[in-house]
Amino acid sequence: MIICRLFYIQILNHKLYQSQALGQQTGFWEIQGSRGEVFFKNSKDNDGNYGLGEEKSLAINKEKWVIFAVPKKIKDKNNFAEILSNPLQETKEFIITKLKESESYVVLKKDALLSQVTDLKNLKLEGLSFESTTARYYPQEELASQVIGFVGGNNNGQYGIEGYYDEILAGKQGVKEEKRGLNLLNFENEEMLNGSDLFLTIDYNIQFQAESLLKEAKKNINIDSGQIIVLKPDSGRILALANFPSFNPNKYSKEANFDIFQNSAVQKIFEPGSVFKPFIMAMALNEGKVTEESSFTDTGFVKIGPDTIHNFDRKVYGTQTMSSILEKSINTGAVFLASLLSHETFNEYLEKMGFNEKTGIDLQGEVYSKNEILKKGSSFGFATASFGQGIEMTPLQLARSFALFANGGRIITPHIVEKIVHGQDEMTTKPQASPPVISEKVASSVTKMLINVVERGFGNAARIEGYYLAGKTGTAEVPLLNSKGYYTDKTIQSFIGFGPALKPQFLILVKLDNPKVSKSALSAAPIFKKLSQYIINYWQLPPDY
Repeated sequence: MIICRLFYIQILNHKLYQSQALGQQTGFWEIQGSRGEVFFKNSKDNDGNYGLGEEKSLAINKEKWVIFAVPKKIKDKNNFAEILSNPLQETKEFIITKLKESESYVVLKKDALLSQVTDLKNLKLEGLSFESTTARYYPQEELASQVIGFVGGNNNGQYGIEGYYDEILAGKQGVKEEKRGLNLLNFENEEMLNGSDLFLTIDYNIQFQAESLLKEAKKNINIDSGQIIVLKPDSGRILALANFPSFNPNKYSKEANFDIFQNSAVQKIFEPGSVFKPFIMAMALNEGKVTEESSFTDTGFVKIGPDTIHNFDRKVYGTQTMSSILEKSINTGAVFLASLLSHETFNEYLEKMGFNEKTGIDLQGEVYSKNEILKKGSSFGFATASFGQGIEMTPLQLARSFALFANGGRIITPHIVEKIVHGQDEMTTKPQASPPVISEKVASSVTKMLINVVERGFGNAARIEGYYLAGKTGTAEVPLLNSKGYYTDKTIQSFIGFGPALKPQFLILVKLDNPKVSKSALSAAPIFKKLSQYIINYWQLPPDY
Protein backbone atom coordinates (compact mmCIF):
# COMPACT_ATOMS: atom_id res chain seq x y z
CA MET A 1 0.00 0.00 0.00
CA ILE A 2 2.88 2.39 0.81
CA ILE A 3 4.60 1.58 -2.50
CA CYS A 4 1.34 2.14 -4.40
CA ARG A 5 0.79 5.46 -2.61
CA LEU A 6 4.36 6.59 -3.40
CA PHE A 7 3.88 5.59 -7.05
CA TYR A 8 0.69 7.64 -7.17
CA ILE A 9 2.36 10.71 -5.58
CA GLN A 10 5.82 10.57 -7.16
CA ILE A 11 5.05 9.22 -10.62
CA LEU A 12 1.45 9.89 -11.56
CA ASN A 13 0.92 13.23 -9.79
CA HIS A 14 4.48 14.53 -9.41
CA LYS A 15 3.72 17.72 -11.45
CA LEU A 16 0.88 18.68 -9.13
CA TYR A 17 2.96 18.33 -5.98
CA GLN A 18 5.99 19.91 -7.63
CA SER A 19 3.86 22.99 -8.42
CA GLN A 20 2.52 23.14 -4.88
CA ALA A 21 6.03 22.94 -3.46
CA LEU A 22 7.25 25.63 -5.86
CA GLY A 23 4.39 27.87 -4.75
CA GLN A 24 5.46 27.45 -1.12
CA GLN A 25 9.16 28.05 -1.84
CA THR A 26 9.02 30.83 -4.47
CA GLY A 27 7.10 34.06 -4.86
CA PHE A 28 6.86 36.38 -7.87
CA TRP A 29 5.78 40.01 -8.14
CA GLU A 30 6.26 42.98 -10.46
CA ILE A 31 8.92 45.56 -9.60
CA GLN A 32 10.21 48.79 -11.16
CA GLY A 33 13.96 49.38 -11.49
CA SER A 34 15.41 52.57 -10.07
CA ARG A 35 16.10 55.54 -12.35
CA GLY A 36 19.77 56.01 -13.17
CA GLU A 37 21.62 58.84 -11.44
CA VAL A 38 23.68 61.68 -12.92
CA PHE A 39 27.14 62.77 -11.74
CA PHE A 40 29.74 65.35 -12.65
CA LYS A 41 33.35 65.89 -11.60
CA ASN A 42 36.03 68.51 -11.33
CA SER A 43 38.96 68.62 -13.75
CA LYS A 44 41.46 70.43 -11.56
CA ASP A 45 44.27 67.93 -12.03
CA ASN A 46 43.69 66.90 -15.66
CA ASP A 47 43.29 70.20 -17.57
CA GLY A 48 39.69 69.58 -18.58
CA ASN A 49 40.14 65.97 -19.66
CA TYR A 50 38.13 63.16 -18.11
CA GLY A 51 39.93 61.71 -15.12
CA LEU A 52 39.71 60.86 -11.46
CA GLY A 53 38.48 64.22 -10.18
CA GLU A 54 36.22 64.63 -7.17
CA GLU A 55 32.69 63.52 -7.99
CA LYS A 56 29.37 65.18 -7.12
CA SER A 57 25.76 64.20 -7.70
CA LEU A 58 23.59 66.27 -10.03
CA ALA A 59 20.48 64.04 -10.01
CA ILE A 60 19.79 61.25 -7.50
CA ASN A 61 16.89 59.17 -6.17
CA LYS A 62 15.71 60.04 -2.69
CA GLU A 63 13.29 58.23 -0.40
CA LYS A 64 10.16 60.29 0.22
CA TRP A 65 7.52 59.57 2.87
CA VAL A 66 3.80 60.32 2.76
CA ILE A 67 1.89 60.44 6.06
CA PHE A 68 -1.80 59.62 5.72
CA ALA A 69 -4.74 58.64 7.85
CA VAL A 70 -7.69 56.24 7.53
CA PRO A 71 -10.50 58.18 9.34
CA LYS A 72 -12.86 55.21 9.72
CA LYS A 73 -10.25 53.52 11.97
CA ILE A 74 -9.90 56.55 14.26
CA LYS A 75 -12.13 56.40 17.36
CA ASP A 76 -11.41 59.85 18.81
CA LYS A 77 -10.64 62.33 16.03
CA ASN A 78 -10.17 65.29 18.41
CA ASN A 79 -7.55 63.44 20.45
CA PHE A 80 -5.91 62.15 17.21
CA ALA A 81 -5.63 65.70 15.85
CA GLU A 82 -4.33 67.11 19.13
CA ILE A 83 -1.57 64.52 19.39
CA LEU A 84 -0.44 65.08 15.76
CA SER A 85 -0.64 68.87 15.58
CA ASN A 86 2.79 69.45 17.12
CA PRO A 87 4.78 66.71 15.25
CA LEU A 88 3.18 67.67 11.92
CA GLN A 89 3.45 71.41 12.69
CA GLU A 90 -0.19 71.87 11.72
CA THR A 91 -3.14 73.20 13.71
CA LYS A 92 -5.60 70.83 15.34
CA GLU A 93 -8.42 72.38 13.30
CA PHE A 94 -6.54 71.77 10.01
CA ILE A 95 -6.10 68.06 10.81
CA ILE A 96 -9.76 67.64 11.83
CA THR A 97 -10.84 69.32 8.57
CA LYS A 98 -8.63 66.93 6.59
CA LEU A 99 -10.12 63.92 8.39
CA LYS A 100 -13.59 64.95 7.23
CA GLU A 101 -12.61 64.86 3.54
CA SER A 102 -12.84 61.07 3.25
CA GLU A 103 -13.46 58.03 5.40
CA SER A 104 -10.95 55.82 3.65
CA TYR A 105 -7.78 57.83 2.93
CA VAL A 106 -6.54 61.40 3.52
CA VAL A 107 -2.99 62.73 3.07
CA LEU A 108 -1.75 64.66 6.09
CA LYS A 109 1.77 65.44 4.89
CA LYS A 110 3.85 64.90 1.75
CA ASP A 111 7.66 64.87 1.60
CA ALA A 112 8.01 63.97 5.27
CA LEU A 113 11.45 63.30 6.72
CA LEU A 114 12.40 59.81 7.86
CA SER A 115 13.01 61.15 11.41
CA GLN A 116 9.43 62.49 11.48
CA VAL A 117 8.05 59.16 10.34
CA THR A 118 10.10 57.28 12.95
CA ASP A 119 8.82 59.51 15.77
CA LEU A 120 5.21 59.17 14.61
CA LYS A 121 5.46 55.39 14.33
CA ASN A 122 6.45 55.27 18.00
CA LEU A 123 3.12 56.90 18.89
CA LYS A 124 1.31 53.79 17.55
CA LEU A 125 -1.83 55.74 16.71
CA GLU A 126 -4.70 53.71 15.27
CA GLY A 127 -5.55 54.92 11.76
CA LEU A 128 -2.17 56.60 11.09
CA SER A 129 -0.20 55.09 8.20
CA PHE A 130 2.94 55.75 6.18
CA GLU A 131 4.01 55.13 2.60
CA SER A 132 7.52 55.29 1.17
CA THR A 133 8.16 56.27 -2.46
CA THR A 134 11.24 57.18 -4.47
CA ALA A 135 11.45 60.72 -5.83
CA ARG A 136 13.96 62.52 -8.06
CA TYR A 137 16.14 64.97 -6.17
CA TYR A 138 18.64 67.55 -7.43
CA PRO A 139 21.16 68.27 -4.65
CA GLN A 140 22.83 71.15 -6.54
CA GLU A 141 19.46 72.91 -6.89
CA GLU A 142 19.84 75.76 -9.44
CA LEU A 143 23.36 74.79 -10.60
CA ALA A 144 23.25 73.53 -14.21
CA SER A 145 19.44 73.37 -14.03
CA GLN A 146 18.89 73.84 -17.78
CA VAL A 147 21.52 71.16 -18.43
CA ILE A 148 19.90 68.52 -16.23
CA GLY A 149 16.20 69.31 -16.80
CA PHE A 150 13.83 67.47 -14.48
CA VAL A 151 11.54 64.44 -14.08
CA GLY A 152 7.88 65.44 -14.39
CA GLY A 153 4.87 64.22 -12.46
CA ASN A 154 4.39 61.34 -14.91
CA ASN A 155 7.96 60.15 -14.20
CA ASN A 156 9.13 61.13 -17.69
CA GLY A 157 12.33 63.13 -18.14
CA GLN A 158 11.75 66.61 -19.50
CA TYR A 159 14.32 69.04 -20.94
CA GLY A 160 18.10 68.68 -20.83
CA ILE A 161 19.78 65.42 -19.88
CA GLU A 162 16.67 64.00 -18.20
CA GLY A 163 14.70 64.39 -21.44
CA TYR A 164 17.38 63.39 -23.97
CA TYR A 165 18.48 60.27 -22.08
CA ASP A 166 15.06 59.39 -20.60
CA GLU A 167 14.98 55.84 -22.02
CA ILE A 168 18.51 55.11 -20.80
CA LEU A 169 17.94 56.60 -17.35
CA ALA A 170 14.49 55.08 -16.77
CA GLY A 171 14.34 51.84 -14.82
CA LYS A 172 12.62 48.90 -16.50
CA GLN A 173 9.69 46.87 -15.21
CA GLY A 174 10.34 43.24 -14.35
CA VAL A 175 9.37 40.33 -12.13
CA LYS A 176 11.15 39.74 -8.83
CA GLU A 177 11.56 36.13 -7.69
CA GLU A 178 11.85 35.36 -3.98
CA LYS A 179 13.08 31.91 -2.96
CA ARG A 180 12.50 30.70 0.59
CA GLY A 181 13.93 27.85 2.55
CA LEU A 182 17.58 26.89 2.29
CA ASN A 183 18.19 29.45 -0.48
CA LEU A 184 16.78 32.26 1.71
CA LEU A 185 16.25 35.22 -0.66
CA ASN A 186 17.52 35.31 -4.21
CA PHE A 187 16.88 38.47 -6.23
CA GLU A 188 18.72 37.52 -9.38
CA ASN A 189 19.42 40.27 -11.97
CA GLU A 190 17.34 42.84 -10.10
CA GLU A 191 20.08 45.45 -10.62
CA MET A 192 19.79 44.96 -14.40
CA LEU A 193 16.32 46.55 -14.23
CA ASN A 194 17.83 49.79 -12.93
CA GLY A 195 18.48 52.63 -15.37
CA SER A 196 22.01 53.55 -16.44
CA ASP A 197 24.08 56.13 -14.56
CA LEU A 198 25.48 59.10 -16.52
CA PHE A 199 28.77 60.88 -15.92
CA LEU A 200 28.93 64.35 -17.47
CA THR A 201 31.77 66.32 -19.02
CA ILE A 202 30.65 69.35 -16.98
CA ASP A 203 33.19 70.56 -14.44
CA TYR A 204 31.14 71.70 -11.45
CA ASN A 205 33.68 74.35 -10.39
CA ILE A 206 33.83 75.97 -13.84
CA GLN A 207 30.03 75.71 -14.14
CA PHE A 208 29.59 77.41 -10.77
CA GLN A 209 32.04 80.16 -11.71
CA ALA A 210 30.30 80.78 -15.05
CA GLU A 211 26.86 81.01 -13.43
CA SER A 212 28.23 83.35 -10.75
CA LEU A 213 29.63 85.68 -13.44
CA LEU A 214 26.23 85.83 -15.16
CA LYS A 215 24.54 86.74 -11.86
CA GLU A 216 27.20 89.39 -11.37
CA ALA A 217 26.46 90.74 -14.87
CA LYS A 218 22.78 91.03 -13.93
CA LYS A 219 23.75 93.09 -10.90
CA ASN A 220 26.39 95.28 -12.59
CA ILE A 221 25.08 95.86 -16.14
CA ASN A 222 21.48 94.63 -15.80
CA ILE A 223 21.41 91.94 -18.50
CA ASP A 224 18.03 90.49 -19.44
CA SER A 225 19.56 87.02 -19.78
CA GLY A 226 22.84 85.43 -20.77
CA GLN A 227 24.77 82.27 -21.57
CA ILE A 228 28.36 81.13 -21.10
CA ILE A 229 29.78 78.05 -22.85
CA VAL A 230 33.17 76.52 -22.02
CA LEU A 231 34.47 73.61 -24.08
CA LYS A 232 37.64 71.71 -24.90
CA PRO A 233 38.26 72.55 -28.57
CA ASP A 234 40.21 69.36 -29.30
CA SER A 235 37.62 66.91 -27.93
CA GLY A 236 34.29 68.75 -27.89
CA ARG A 237 33.86 68.16 -24.15
CA ILE A 238 31.46 70.74 -22.69
CA LEU A 239 32.96 71.96 -19.40
CA ALA A 240 30.26 74.53 -18.63
CA LEU A 241 26.87 75.42 -20.10
CA ALA A 242 25.60 78.25 -17.95
CA ASN A 243 22.31 80.15 -18.29
CA PHE A 244 20.81 83.13 -16.54
CA PRO A 245 18.16 83.13 -15.22
CA SER A 246 18.01 79.56 -13.92
CA PHE A 247 15.53 77.59 -11.80
CA ASN A 248 15.41 74.95 -9.08
CA PRO A 249 14.44 71.55 -10.62
CA ASN A 250 13.18 70.40 -7.21
CA LYS A 251 10.49 73.12 -7.46
CA TYR A 252 9.86 73.14 -11.20
CA SER A 253 6.08 72.99 -10.71
CA LYS A 254 6.14 76.43 -9.05
CA GLU A 255 7.56 78.14 -12.16
CA ALA A 256 4.98 80.25 -13.96
CA ASN A 257 7.11 80.96 -17.06
CA PHE A 258 7.96 77.71 -18.86
CA ASP A 259 10.54 79.51 -21.03
CA ILE A 260 12.95 79.32 -18.11
CA PHE A 261 13.21 75.54 -18.63
CA GLN A 262 14.70 76.05 -22.09
CA ASN A 263 18.46 75.92 -22.50
CA SER A 264 19.07 79.08 -24.53
CA ALA A 265 22.52 77.86 -25.58
CA VAL A 266 20.90 75.18 -27.78
CA GLN A 267 17.21 76.11 -27.97
CA LYS A 268 17.24 79.77 -29.06
CA ILE A 269 18.77 81.33 -32.18
CA PHE A 270 20.27 84.80 -32.50
CA GLU A 271 22.18 87.01 -34.93
CA PRO A 272 25.79 86.98 -33.69
CA GLY A 273 27.15 90.29 -34.98
CA SER A 274 30.89 90.88 -35.33
CA VAL A 275 31.98 87.61 -33.71
CA PHE A 276 31.15 86.18 -37.16
CA LYS A 277 33.86 88.25 -38.91
CA PRO A 278 36.67 85.68 -38.36
CA PHE A 279 34.65 83.22 -40.46
CA ILE A 280 34.37 85.53 -43.48
CA MET A 281 38.11 86.18 -43.13
CA ALA A 282 38.77 82.42 -43.12
CA MET A 283 36.62 81.93 -46.23
CA ALA A 284 38.49 84.61 -48.19
CA LEU A 285 41.92 83.32 -47.06
CA ASN A 286 41.03 79.69 -47.79
CA GLU A 287 39.81 80.61 -51.30
CA GLY A 288 43.02 82.51 -51.97
CA LYS A 289 41.18 85.81 -52.50
CA VAL A 290 43.42 87.61 -49.98
CA THR A 291 46.58 86.93 -47.98
CA GLU A 292 47.70 88.13 -44.55
CA GLU A 293 49.63 90.90 -46.33
CA SER A 294 46.64 92.18 -48.35
CA SER A 295 45.12 95.58 -47.60
CA PHE A 296 41.96 97.52 -48.36
CA THR A 297 40.84 101.13 -48.07
CA ASP A 298 37.92 102.02 -45.80
CA THR A 299 35.85 105.11 -46.56
CA GLY A 300 33.54 104.56 -43.62
CA PHE A 301 30.62 103.22 -45.63
CA VAL A 302 29.63 100.97 -48.54
CA LYS A 303 26.62 101.55 -50.80
CA ILE A 304 24.79 98.49 -52.11
CA GLY A 305 21.90 99.55 -54.31
CA PRO A 306 19.71 101.92 -52.32
CA ASP A 307 21.17 100.78 -48.99
CA THR A 308 24.25 102.00 -47.13
CA ILE A 309 26.38 100.07 -44.63
CA HIS A 310 28.40 102.01 -42.04
CA ASN A 311 31.04 101.11 -39.50
CA PHE A 312 30.25 101.10 -35.79
CA ASP A 313 29.97 104.73 -34.61
CA ARG A 314 30.42 105.70 -38.29
CA LYS A 315 34.19 105.70 -38.01
CA VAL A 316 36.50 105.98 -41.04
CA TYR A 317 39.74 103.96 -40.92
CA GLY A 318 41.43 104.55 -44.31
CA THR A 319 43.90 101.95 -45.62
CA GLN A 320 44.00 98.87 -43.37
CA THR A 321 45.53 95.39 -43.22
CA MET A 322 43.50 92.17 -43.04
CA SER A 323 44.33 91.83 -39.36
CA SER A 324 43.01 95.34 -38.73
CA ILE A 325 39.58 94.33 -40.07
CA LEU A 326 39.27 92.03 -37.04
CA GLU A 327 41.24 94.17 -34.59
CA LYS A 328 39.02 97.23 -35.18
CA SER A 329 35.94 95.21 -36.16
CA ILE A 330 35.48 97.11 -39.42
CA ASN A 331 32.10 96.35 -41.02
CA THR A 332 33.15 97.63 -44.43
CA GLY A 333 36.19 95.34 -44.28
CA ALA A 334 33.93 92.31 -43.77
CA VAL A 335 31.77 93.48 -46.70
CA PHE A 336 34.93 93.81 -48.81
CA LEU A 337 35.86 90.19 -48.05
CA ALA A 338 32.34 88.97 -48.84
CA SER A 339 32.42 90.80 -52.18
CA LEU A 340 35.36 88.61 -53.23
CA LEU A 341 33.27 85.45 -52.82
CA SER A 342 30.32 84.23 -54.86
CA HIS A 343 27.04 83.73 -53.04
CA GLU A 344 27.28 80.03 -53.77
CA THR A 345 30.75 79.80 -52.21
CA PHE A 346 29.58 81.71 -49.13
CA ASN A 347 26.66 79.32 -48.63
CA GLU A 348 28.89 76.27 -49.16
CA TYR A 349 31.15 77.45 -46.34
CA LEU A 350 28.16 78.01 -44.07
CA GLU A 351 27.23 74.37 -44.66
CA LYS A 352 30.77 73.09 -44.08
CA MET A 353 31.22 75.21 -40.98
CA GLY A 354 28.05 73.71 -39.49
CA PHE A 355 25.87 76.82 -39.32
CA ASN A 356 22.94 75.23 -41.18
CA GLU A 357 22.66 72.06 -39.09
CA LYS A 358 22.36 70.87 -35.51
CA THR A 359 25.57 70.44 -33.56
CA GLY A 360 24.50 66.95 -32.42
CA ILE A 361 24.79 67.85 -28.71
CA ASP A 362 23.16 65.27 -26.45
CA LEU A 363 20.55 67.61 -24.96
CA GLN A 364 16.83 67.64 -25.60
CA GLY A 365 15.23 70.10 -28.00
CA GLU A 366 18.21 71.44 -29.97
CA VAL A 367 17.14 73.88 -32.70
CA TYR A 368 18.91 75.41 -35.70
CA SER A 369 18.31 77.72 -38.63
CA LYS A 370 18.82 76.68 -42.25
CA ASN A 371 19.40 80.37 -43.10
CA GLU A 372 17.07 79.97 -46.06
CA ILE A 373 16.94 83.75 -46.65
CA LEU A 374 20.63 83.74 -47.55
CA LYS A 375 20.19 80.90 -50.04
CA LYS A 376 17.93 83.16 -52.08
CA GLY A 377 19.47 86.34 -50.73
CA SER A 378 20.27 89.70 -52.22
CA SER A 379 23.71 91.28 -52.39
CA PHE A 380 22.75 93.45 -49.43
CA GLY A 381 21.78 90.34 -47.42
CA PHE A 382 25.15 88.71 -48.07
CA ALA A 383 26.93 91.96 -47.21
CA THR A 384 25.26 92.24 -43.80
CA ALA A 385 25.75 88.52 -43.14
CA SER A 386 29.52 89.07 -43.48
CA PHE A 387 29.46 90.95 -40.16
CA GLY A 388 26.87 88.71 -38.51
CA GLN A 389 23.54 90.43 -39.17
CA GLY A 390 20.84 88.59 -41.11
CA ILE A 391 22.42 85.22 -40.33
CA GLU A 392 21.12 83.04 -37.48
CA MET A 393 22.63 80.41 -35.18
CA THR A 394 22.54 79.11 -31.63
CA PRO A 395 25.32 80.00 -29.16
CA LEU A 396 26.53 76.38 -29.23
CA GLN A 397 26.71 76.39 -33.05
CA LEU A 398 28.90 79.48 -32.82
CA ALA A 399 31.17 77.95 -30.16
CA ARG A 400 31.52 74.64 -32.02
CA SER A 401 32.40 76.32 -35.32
CA PHE A 402 34.78 78.84 -33.74
CA ALA A 403 36.75 75.90 -32.33
CA LEU A 404 37.99 75.12 -35.86
CA PHE A 405 40.51 77.98 -35.48
CA ALA A 406 41.87 76.32 -32.34
CA ASN A 407 41.70 72.85 -33.85
CA GLY A 408 43.65 73.13 -37.10
CA GLY A 409 40.59 73.71 -39.28
CA ARG A 410 38.48 70.77 -38.07
CA ILE A 411 35.13 70.81 -36.25
CA ILE A 412 34.50 68.49 -33.30
CA THR A 413 31.00 67.32 -32.35
CA PRO A 414 30.29 68.65 -28.83
CA HIS A 415 29.05 66.27 -26.14
CA ILE A 416 27.99 66.56 -22.53
CA VAL A 417 27.83 62.90 -21.38
CA GLU A 418 31.27 61.38 -20.96
CA LYS A 419 30.36 57.90 -19.77
CA ILE A 420 27.27 55.68 -19.45
CA VAL A 421 27.43 52.95 -16.78
CA HIS A 422 24.95 50.06 -16.47
CA GLY A 423 25.95 47.41 -13.95
CA GLN A 424 29.44 46.30 -14.93
CA ASP A 425 29.14 47.69 -18.47
CA GLU A 426 30.60 51.06 -19.45
CA MET A 427 30.41 53.07 -22.65
CA THR A 428 32.64 56.13 -23.16
CA THR A 429 32.00 58.91 -25.71
CA LYS A 430 34.62 59.19 -28.45
CA PRO A 431 35.39 62.61 -30.05
CA GLN A 432 34.17 62.91 -33.64
CA ALA A 433 36.08 65.30 -35.91
CA SER A 434 35.03 66.57 -39.34
CA PRO A 435 37.30 66.59 -42.38
CA PRO A 436 39.26 69.88 -42.65
CA VAL A 437 36.90 72.79 -43.30
CA ILE A 438 39.75 75.25 -43.81
CA SER A 439 43.46 74.53 -44.12
CA GLU A 440 45.67 74.38 -41.05
CA LYS A 441 47.60 77.36 -42.42
CA VAL A 442 44.44 79.47 -42.68
CA ALA A 443 43.38 78.45 -39.15
CA SER A 444 46.80 79.58 -37.93
CA SER A 445 46.55 82.89 -39.83
CA VAL A 446 43.14 83.71 -38.37
CA THR A 447 44.39 82.74 -34.90
CA LYS A 448 47.24 85.27 -35.22
CA MET A 449 44.72 87.96 -36.16
CA LEU A 450 42.53 87.01 -33.18
CA ILE A 451 45.57 87.28 -30.90
CA ASN A 452 46.06 90.82 -32.23
CA VAL A 453 42.41 91.61 -31.40
CA VAL A 454 43.17 90.87 -27.74
CA GLU A 455 46.70 92.29 -27.68
CA ARG A 456 46.04 95.65 -29.37
CA GLY A 457 42.48 95.70 -30.73
CA PHE A 458 38.94 96.16 -29.45
CA GLY A 459 39.26 92.96 -27.40
CA ASN A 460 42.02 94.40 -25.20
CA ALA A 461 39.77 94.18 -22.13
CA ALA A 462 40.17 90.38 -22.31
CA ARG A 463 43.98 90.47 -22.17
CA ILE A 464 45.78 88.53 -19.40
CA GLU A 465 49.42 89.36 -18.70
CA GLY A 466 51.75 86.53 -19.75
CA TYR A 467 49.25 84.65 -21.93
CA TYR A 468 48.32 84.86 -25.59
CA LEU A 469 44.54 84.70 -25.94
CA ALA A 470 42.71 84.68 -29.29
CA GLY A 471 39.27 86.27 -29.36
CA LYS A 472 36.69 88.52 -30.97
CA THR A 473 34.12 91.01 -29.73
CA GLY A 474 30.58 91.28 -31.09
CA THR A 475 27.76 93.77 -30.59
CA ALA A 476 24.69 92.75 -32.59
CA GLU A 477 21.36 94.38 -33.22
CA VAL A 478 18.25 92.40 -32.21
CA PRO A 479 15.60 91.68 -34.90
CA LEU A 480 12.06 92.84 -34.23
CA LEU A 481 9.59 90.09 -33.37
CA ASN A 482 7.22 89.29 -36.26
CA SER A 483 8.38 92.31 -38.21
CA LYS A 484 11.23 93.56 -40.40
CA GLY A 485 13.93 95.73 -38.91
CA TYR A 486 15.74 95.91 -35.58
CA TYR A 487 15.12 97.27 -32.11
CA THR A 488 16.80 100.63 -31.55
CA ASP A 489 17.29 100.07 -27.82
CA LYS A 490 18.45 96.43 -27.61
CA THR A 491 21.73 94.66 -28.36
CA ILE A 492 23.30 91.26 -27.91
CA GLN A 493 26.90 91.61 -26.79
CA SER A 494 29.32 88.70 -26.90
CA PHE A 495 32.96 87.70 -26.75
CA ILE A 496 34.35 84.40 -27.97
CA GLY A 497 37.92 83.22 -27.71
CA PHE A 498 40.35 80.48 -26.71
CA GLY A 499 43.60 80.10 -24.86
CA PRO A 500 46.44 79.71 -24.46
CA ALA A 501 46.19 80.66 -28.14
CA LEU A 502 49.22 78.72 -29.41
CA LYS A 503 48.24 75.53 -27.55
CA PRO A 504 44.49 75.87 -26.90
CA GLN A 505 43.13 74.21 -23.77
CA PHE A 506 39.75 75.95 -23.48
CA LEU A 507 37.27 77.93 -25.55
CA ILE A 508 34.79 80.35 -23.97
CA LEU A 509 31.72 82.07 -25.39
CA VAL A 510 30.13 84.83 -23.31
CA LYS A 511 26.76 86.01 -24.70
CA LEU A 512 24.83 88.75 -22.90
CA ASP A 513 21.29 89.73 -23.86
CA ASN A 514 20.68 93.47 -23.72
CA PRO A 515 23.31 94.65 -21.22
CA LYS A 516 22.98 98.32 -20.30
CA VAL A 517 26.34 99.36 -21.75
CA SER A 518 27.21 100.41 -25.30
CA LYS A 519 29.48 97.59 -26.53
CA SER A 520 30.85 94.14 -25.74
CA ALA A 521 34.33 95.48 -24.94
CA LEU A 522 32.71 96.86 -21.77
CA SER A 523 30.52 93.84 -20.96
CA ALA A 524 31.38 90.41 -22.37
CA ALA A 525 35.16 90.87 -22.76
CA PRO A 526 35.82 91.50 -19.03
CA ILE A 527 33.73 88.43 -18.14
CA PHE A 528 35.76 86.35 -20.63
CA LYS A 529 38.92 87.59 -18.93
CA LYS A 530 37.70 86.69 -15.42
CA LEU A 531 36.68 83.18 -16.45
CA SER A 532 39.88 82.62 -18.45
CA GLN A 533 41.96 83.72 -15.48
CA TYR A 534 40.01 81.35 -13.23
CA ILE A 535 40.62 78.37 -15.56
CA ILE A 536 44.31 79.25 -15.98
CA ASN A 537 44.75 79.30 -12.20
CA TYR A 538 42.51 76.24 -11.71
CA TRP A 539 44.50 74.11 -14.16
CA GLN A 540 47.81 75.84 -13.34
CA LEU A 541 48.56 76.54 -17.01
CA PRO A 542 52.04 78.01 -17.53
CA PRO A 543 52.49 81.43 -19.24
CA ASP A 544 53.13 81.21 -23.00
CA TYR A 545 54.61 84.62 -23.84
